[in-house]
Amino acid sequence: MPYDDVPPAPAPSSPGRAPRVPARVPARLRVPGRSVAALAVPVSLAALCLALSGCGAGQPAEARPHPGGTGSPSAGPSPAGSAAGPLAGRTVVIDPGHNPGNSRHTGEIAEQVKIGTGAKECDTTGTETDDGYPEARFTLDVAHRLRALLEERGAKVVLTQDGDRPFGPCVDERARIGNTVEADAVVSVHADGSAVGNRGFHVILPDRVRGGGADTTEIVAPSRDLGTRIAGTFARATGTAPSNYIGDGTGLDVREDLGGLNMSTVPKVFVECGNMRDPEDAALITAASWRQKAARGIGDGITSYLKG
Repeated sequence: MPYDDVPPAPAPSSPGRAPRVPARVPARLRVPGRSVAALAVPVSLAALCLALSGCGAGQPAEARPHPGGTGSPSAGPSPAGSAAGPLAGRTVVIDPGHNPGNSRHTGEIAEQVKIGTGAKECDTTGTETDDGYPEARFTLDVAHRLRALLEERGAKVVLTQDGDRPFGPCVDERARIGNTVEADAVVSVHADGSAVGNRGFHVILPDRVRGGGADTTEIVAPSRDLGTRIAGTFARATGTAPSNYIGDGTGLDVREDLGGLNMSTVPKVFVECGNMRDPEDAALITAASWRQKAARGIGDGITSYLKG
């Protein structure tokens, strides 16, 4: 679930509001190397995939141990895997939600930090399956697989944390990491903790927020482009459907209460890969083969976005 929020209230009969599509994109909104156009929200999974270029991007090798250390900010960004790859020269930040050590530092992660629209906890412990598989372990596993895939395509990859610090980082620091390295794209990996029967993935996009040190004006449109592409490729790679309880079947949701999005100055989205509290989704999430598919789906969406 989002690391700076509580799970959404179960509401299968009242899905979350559909994301708002900007009427036009100001000329100044640019992703390095290309212009960004606002995308209409797809009304069906088939339309979503058909609308996206790169929906069938290349398949990564299985996740491999990282050769260059942790890849976290404290260890420096990881080296690009291929100088000639399609993502050569691009920087991607992967933000594994939560931290395995958060549960041992409840006082520290309860400290309030500014998120633009107010203040929230530094971080949370995340959710887990009924069998005790924690979200923090899931997000790190998917992050490692995603890092391997992106490096093979030539990207420089930075992780906000790699289980290499006692807790956190706090949500505002997670945003600053992407801002500092001037990332071309940032993806925060999560899994939800909703009610049984609530199934599927969704991608959270930043809303327009100005104030309290936050200004998402410049990133709303490119983040929507990034998130829409990831929604399509994630569905294709994993074979799972968009959320049946958030987003009206689009797989997209817009939020203004998440510090990790509000404090970002570069394109960023959250990916809620499934609902860990539903037994059917949990069976997928705990399977290594499905986690590889999830990483591929996210990676293909990032690749499609960066290639234009």
